[in-house]
Amino acid sequence: MNTNPSTAESGQEKRRCDSGTGTLPSCAPLAVPFVPLQENGSRYCRKDALAQGTLFPELNLPFHLAVKGSEVEQTPLSELQALCFVLNELGLYLDTHPEDQEAFALFQRYAALEKEGRSRYEAQYGPLTQTAAAESQHYTWVHDPWPWTKKED
Repeated sequence: MNTNPSTAESGQEKRRCDSGTGTLPSCAPLAVPFVPLQENGSRYCRKDALAQGTLFPELNLPFHLAVKGSEVEQTPLSELQALCFVLNELGLYLDTHPEDQEAFALFQRYAALEKEGRSRYEAQYGPLTQTAAAESQHYTWVHDPWPWTKKED
């Protein structure tokens, strides 16, 4: 422990942390995170939102492993994932901005698109979730291909 006698208060010495890299020293204070607020009306399209990891450009922090939206493989499943991602993002946004009618209308449109897309996907490829298999005539969840299995060309 590094001490500085000039910082002693009430008989107790304060610990000084050395700056540098590596693991966080035990004497480091807790951090107070800052999260910027989303702006009304500023949003990525759903494909870019999925690739960026956020619907809101203000919350897009640099990430060295990020995938460009144009590099996301265009499949029925990736489109459905993008819709679900945007619905989740909008839902979280609406939790803190319930008065944003434009966002709510967008949420309603995406919810309808997701419902329709999921229905079409499951009709063609089978259930996406185990509970969706309950809507079939027979239990089809264990039948291949699994929703996440990439088909060989």
